[in-house]
Amino acid sequence: MNGLYHENGWFGREQWWKDATFYQVYPASFKDSNRDGWGDIPGLISKIDYLQALGVDVVWLSPVFESPQADMGYDVSDYQKIHAPYGTVEDIDVLVEACHIRGMKLILDLVVNHTSMEHEWFRESRSSKTNPKRDWYIWKPARYNSEGQRTPPTNWRGYFASSTWTWDEHTQEYYLHLYAPEQPDLNWESEACREAVYENTMRFWLERGVDGFRIDTVNKYSKRTEYADAPITDLGSPCQPAPEMWCNGPRIHEFIHEMRSKALEPYGAVSVGELSNTPHPSQVLPYVSAAAQELDMVFEFSMIRLGTGGMFGPKYTYVPFSLPQMKAIVEKWQTFIEGTDGWTTVFCENHDNGRAVSRFGDCSSPELWKASAKTLALWQATLTGTLFLYQGQEIGMTNMPATWDIDEYKDVESLNFYAEAQASGDQKLLADTMHGLQILGRDHSRIPFQWDDSPNAGFADEGVKTWMRVHDRYRDINAAKQEADQYSILNFYKQVLQLRKKYKDLFVFGAFRMLQAEHKAIFSYVKESLSSVSNGQLQANGHDKKKKMALVVLNFSKDTQDCLDVESVLDCHDEDVVRLLASTQHCEDKGLTGGKGGYPALKPWEGRVYVNF
Repeated sequence: MNGLYHENGWFGREQWWKDATFYQVYPASFKDSNRDGWGDIPGLISKIDYLQALGVDVVWLSPVFESPQADMGYDVSDYQKIHAPYGTVEDIDVLVEACHIRGMKLILDLVVNHTSMEHEWFRESRSSKTNPKRDWYIWKPARYNSEGQRTPPTNWRGYFASSTWTWDEHTQEYYLHLYAPEQPDLNWESEACREAVYENTMRFWLERGVDGFRIDTVNKYSKRTEYADAPITDLGSPCQPAPEMWCNGPRIHEFIHEMRSKALEPYGAVSVGELSNTPHPSQVLPYVSAAAQELDMVFEFSMIRLGTGGMFGPKYTYVPFSLPQMKAIVEKWQTFIEGTDGWTTVFCENHDNGRAVSRFGDCSSPELWKASAKTLALWQATLTGTLFLYQGQEIGMTNMPATWDIDEYKDVESLNFYAEAQASGDQKLLADTMHGLQILGRDHSRIPFQWDDSPNAGFADEGVKTWMRVHDRYRDINAAKQEADQYSILNFYKQVLQLRKKYKDLFVFGAFRMLQAEHKAIFSYVKESLSSVSNGQLQANGHDKKKKMALVVLNFSKDTQDCLDVESVLDCHDEDVVRLLASTQHCEDKGLTGGKGGYPALKPWEGRVYVNF
């Protein structure tokens, strides 16, 4: 392997990141090393061997830059300093080295749609209308209604349940912020601002050996500069959802191509962008087409947003969904790159959503929790694209208990949506919002990692007050307990990640074909490789060359379900080999040969992979 490509047996030279397994670390909640109740970089360094043993190739570290923490570090006040509770710049250097000597890589979270209002750039920008950095942010004069009352420049509603505009008394103008008022948006129309972003936030870290970036809110840099009102779709609010005014704007591809050519490409840095409000493949492909030279990969959120009532007013009004709905979304994003030069990602958890096993699995009993967490693992490990895991996913960490009240929630978005519902006086809306937060809230993914059954779950020493409450079930669900159990979720993840690597032609690069799209309990699909079944095996069976194939059958229910006709799906004849390559009941690289109709029914939340070689 070199910095950009490695050889494989099917496609010649491929970018290294395509078959890599990325692992997101939310630093505040990963491991506290200094007894302040807050996770830190030295704590992460102490657990690098754990990540290597899991099968991680790339550590993605969520924001650790200096920040007032209005939005957990997504409000950066200095891109070249580390927020003191996390450590120092020198700690990042040590982390880079710790990753590299193990053959792993490190990417940082790049947040440059906005800064903190305490960043020196914004301090200068708001100091006067004539300051050279005034146009590094987006300032607009007030409007006045028929009664002479001052109103914002537009009626846009932001992501955190408020207007996107805040009045600055000093310069008598409004500034734009798609998120919290403490997070003013940068003006990417300013060339000087863009160059400062590349130099201060990207080259600085790439020069220190960082291998790339997960790029936050990447398709929001180019706003529609007419700054017109959004259509009124929420009669109960003065502010209206308006993502079409800032997502995928007129200059967005120009800006990202420039970012790549000036800051990423010279270092061979990998990039994965957060792409919201972009539900159509025709919109996504221009971002990830190799010929376009923009981003290597993006996160598209249709699947992980299942259950939300939208991104704005009704976001936390939970909307139940069916398995066929989920399958249709997965199929769309598994197949959209076929016949193109684009690439895709695989993920079902991150720091902005509830836990996958609580949302897509079944936590109604310990047995179903374990079975469904393994089936979700097998599902993710057999999908085409680059795989991203989130901390705790590999041990089946669950949502916060439903008995915890709103006081245990810390996230600015959760608290703002709850406060808005409370202020409405509508008790049903308040109850619905709390119910939605119990399933979907961002806080669930941010509670401390459960390392062992000691006080504070091994995240922090005994007696330390942790920044978020430790889950009540940490004695039952923790990494140490699962490392000692060969049939645990953690050890199952290790096994399926190894299979994903060994059979990357099928699971990373293979073509996806959905089966039984309307089945309400079975999620099944075929993965097909570009390579063929071995010639010796074909000649012995008297058949022409055919592709290597895998049948993935997943029972997404608590009821027993019939297995598919494996031979028929894999187009196997009497003498052909059919192997059970993996099962959530066991997982080993030597399977069982079955006969037609001889495949046992799937147990509740059981998953299997059959292959024709």
